[in-house]
Amino acid sequence: ERVPELVGAREISLGDFVVSGGELPAMIIVDAVSRLIPGVVGDEQSVAEDSFAHGLLDYPHYTRPAEFAGLKVPDVLLSGHHADVRRWRKKTALARTLERRPDLIERASLDEEDRALLDEIVKERKR
Repeated sequence: ERVPELVGAREISLGDFVVSGGELPAMIIVDAVSRLIPGVVGDEQSVAEDSFAHGLLDYPHYTRPAEFAGLKVPDVLLSGHHADVRRWRKKTALARTLERRPDLIERASLDEEDRALLDEIVKERKR
């Protein structure tokens, strides 16, 4: 308590959990902040599309093969139809956020399409 007060440091919370020391939280902060420095991440577009970049949790990501241990990549992602893929990503990000962090939905800047997709999600969950 005394050192932050002495040097005027700002307190940052990484969430509601307890760790053994400050090393891991410090590493997380260094990693998160360094990603914002140009050239640190190979593809800067990936930083713009990171989870939370748009105020929502990220959509699920899949790698090859298309089927692994009986689990398949959703057909829409293999369809090649870019508009359908974009809609799926948006809808699954909204659904994941609603399920895991509904507080983020309340603060998010949602457009008309987002609100329509949320309505779909809520209706589907009631079935």
